[in-house]
Amino acid sequence: MEALKDSISQAREWCRISRPGVVAAVVLATLAGMAITAGAQAPKRMVIRAGRVLNVRTGELRANQAMVIEGDKITQIAPSGEVPAAPGDTTIDLPDATLLPGLIDMHTHLTFDLNSLGYQGLSISTAREALHGARNARRTLEAGFTTVRNLGAKDYADIALRDAINDGDVIGPRMVASGPALGITGGHCDENLLPPAFHFQGAGVADGVEGVQHKVREVIKYGAEVIKICATGGVLSKGDDPNASQYTLEEMKAMVADAHRLGRRVAAHAHGAEGVRWASEAGVDSVEHGHLMDDAAIVTLKKNGTYLVPTLFLGEYMEKNMERSDVPEFSKQKMRDVIAAMRKNIGKAFAAGVKVAFGTDAAVYPHGLNAGEFHVYVNLGMTPLAAIQTATSNASDLLGPKYLVGSLEPGRWADVIAVDGDPTKDVTILERVKFVMKGGAVYKNDYAKR
Repeated sequence: MEALKDSISQAREWCRISRPGVVAAVVLATLAGMAITAGAQAPKRMVIRAGRVLNVRTGELRANQAMVIEGDKITQIAPSGEVPAAPGDTTIDLPDATLLPGLIDMHTHLTFDLNSLGYQGLSISTAREALHGARNARRTLEAGFTTVRNLGAKDYADIALRDAINDGDVIGPRMVASGPALGITGGHCDENLLPPAFHFQGAGVADGVEGVQHKVREVIKYGAEVIKICATGGVLSKGDDPNASQYTLEEMKAMVADAHRLGRRVAAHAHGAEGVRWASEAGVDSVEHGHLMDDAAIVTLKKNGTYLVPTLFLGEYMEKNMERSDVPEFSKQKMRDVIAAMRKNIGKAFAAGVKVAFGTDAAVYPHGLNAGEFHVYVNLGMTPLAAIQTATSNASDLLGPKYLVGSLEPGRWADVIAVDGDPTKDVTILERVKFVMKGGAVYKNDYAKR
C-alpha cells in the first residue's frame, strides 16, 4: 500500500512538471482507482447452518446444509461438513428449521386497506396511504414475502414506498410497482364514488389507442416497473359489471406493445370470460383473478402460455367477515356472486394445466395473512409443492430474469425464509414463518428468542 502511495505521489509530480494533457490525467486516475480498489474490503461472509433446505424446483429436501452468503447474494450451498468456519464469519444456526426462498406475492396493494376501498377511502390522502403502505410493507415482509408486485395505487404512492424501501428508509419487501392502474372512463380503475360536480377522474384513466399508448408511457415516466390494466369490471367498484369487458382488444394490444417495447410486463385485471380471452390474445403476461372465466377462456390462457394469478383466499376471508366489514353493499353483493363461481372456475384452470403464479389481492383482507392463499390452491387440487412453486419459481419466471429471486442457488439474491417442519407435506406451515432474510439482511428471527 505504501508503494502505491509513492507511485501516486510520483504521478502527481510528473503531471505538475509535464505539459498538461490527457495522458497524465489518465495515469493519475488509474493509480487512484487502484488505491480505492486496494483499500476496499471484500463482502463479509455469513453462513446459515440449517436442518433442511428445500429445492423448490424438484421438491428435494437436503439435510444438514450450510448456505454461504456474501453481500446480498448466495455463493454456496453444501453439506454443512463441507463448509468449515472461517475467521470473521457471521453464523446463524437453525438446526431444526427448513429453509426456502423468500416468497413472492404477485398481486398486492400495500398502500390500501379494506376500509380505504369504499367511501371512507375518499377521506384518506395519498400521503396517508403511503404511510399505511410502510406499515403494511413491514407486515408483509415479516410474513415471509420478500418480493411483491404492487398492482395499483393512487398518485404513485406505491412508487414512493418502493423508493423508500430501496433507500433503506422503510422496512419492506422488494417491490415491483405499477403506479396507477390503467382503465377506461367510468370503469373499474376510475374513481366512481364522487358525484358529477367534482369532475374527478382516476390518474390511470385513458381511452382509445392513442390515449392508452400515452398513458403507458406516462406511468413508465413516473417510475412504473410493471403495467396494470383493467380489462373488465370489478367487484369493489361502483357502477360496473365484473363480467363486462372494458378495454377493447385493440386498446389492449396497443398497451402491451408499448409496454413490452419499453421493457415492462403487463398484468390485466379480468374477471369475465371475454375480458380474459381478449387480454390473453393481446399478449398480457398475466391475468389477475379470472374468477368468472369459461372453458374457452381457460383454453386461451393455456394456448398462449398466459399466467393466471388467482387471488382466492380473499373469498374465504370475505365469506367469514363480509357482513361486519365496511365495504359498501353494492360491493358485497358482487363479492357474493363472484365467490359462488370462483373456486369452480379456477379449479378447472388448475386441472387444465394453466400456468399459475401466486397472488393475493392483499388489502381486500389484512396484510400479513398472504400465506393463506396456499391452502386454497391445495384444496383445489394442487400438491403442496406445486403451490409453493407458484410463489417461488413460477412467480420468478413471471417477474423476469432481472429479478434474482424464487430459488436458493448460488448467484441468486439471499432472500431466505425458515419454517418448522416440512411444507411439502403441510403447506399451512408457511402461515407461520419464523425467520426472514432479504438481500442478506435478517429482518426476523424467532429462533433466536428460544
